Amino acid sequence: MNVLHVPAASGASRVNLDAGVRADRSPSSRRPLLRALRRAAAVTFAALALGGSMAALAQPLGPADRPIKQPGEFPTVQLSVGLNLIHAEVAANDADREQGLMYRKSLAPNSGMLFVFDERAGHCFWMKNTLIPLSIAFMGDDGTISDIDEMAAETENNHCPTRAGRYALEMEQGWFTKHGIRPGMQIKGLSGGQ
Repeated sequence: MNVLHVPAASGASRVNLDAGVRADRSPSSRRPLLRALRRAAAVTFAALALGGSMAALAQPLGPADRPIKQPGEFPTVQLSVGLNLIHAEVAANDADREQGLMYRKSLAPNSGMLFVFDERAGHCFWMKNTLIPLSIAFMGDDGTISDIDEMAAETENNHCPTRAGRYALEMEQGWFTKHGIRPGMQIKGLSGGQ
């Protein structure tokens, strides 16, 4: 069977060139073949034209096929805990929280991501598509740390707080321990927290 493969972006994957062709090869029997070839050529041309114009705009896609936000595209806030200053990118909407630090290959020193939720709850995290190991601190409304957990890269096990809260802060793995930060301490600079 002759099959013409058309790029998947066109919406069709194959056209059967033998469909409806009779063995006698008379002019009337070639019409279905010509129609199939014309359709295949039109679909291929449209796919190439569309693909060529879209190639310049192409970028990696993240969760739910949204473009991946790059470092610097998130809003930022400066936080502090003890004598430590933290430069935190803020994930305060569903799309940003869903992406988080996925696909990052590194974090700058004393940098992380602050997750802000609309409601107090036991918000759990996982590390799917997260390439770097992280530590996470879960916090209540006033920024008091309830839990700190270590998270291995590219894993899907849940990391959940023991108490409901509105904030979580992800930093490079071991950051909290290295700086003597532990549950009961308060992170300052959270919106509406202090």
